[in-house]
Amino acid sequence: MSLKEQITEDMKTAMRAKDAERLGTIRLLLSAMKQKEVDERIELDDVAVVAIVDKLIKQRKDSIAAFEQAARQDLADKEKAEMAVLQAYLPERMSAEEVTAAVQAIVAELGAKGPGDMGKVMGAVKAKLAGKADMGQVSAAVKAALAG
Repeated sequence: MSLKEQITEDMKTAMRAKDAERLGTIRLLLSAMKQKEVDERIELDDVAVVAIVDKLIKQRKDSIAAFEQAARQDLADKEKAEMAVLQAYLPERMSAEEVTAAVQAIVAELGAKGPGDMGKVMGAVKAKLAGKADMGQVSAAVKAALAG
């Protein structure tokens, strides 16, 4: 079963269970997926779905930070609940050590030296680690590898 089919099944389950919060979050995800399919006239595969989930989680993190800064804990809690539902659709994430090792291998493979090669390295790393690692963590690992 593809990730897209799994999300649709989860929506039906949430509807049957009358779980309004979970249902709302899943519908939001399905809406974002449908929007991408319509805009680009493509059928989404699991990698593209994971990219959309990642994007939505990043939006939630930004919102949580803004709401907490504005002392709106009620809204921050709602965003955290949505983020928890979305994270269920992400594959197992790589540890910091695995990310660092993968980045160092790619840097060595490309023969990259210095911060000027960051774009080249990030392109290769994104292709290899998309959906498997937090890109913020990956970016920090690339900077460290190129600085050293």
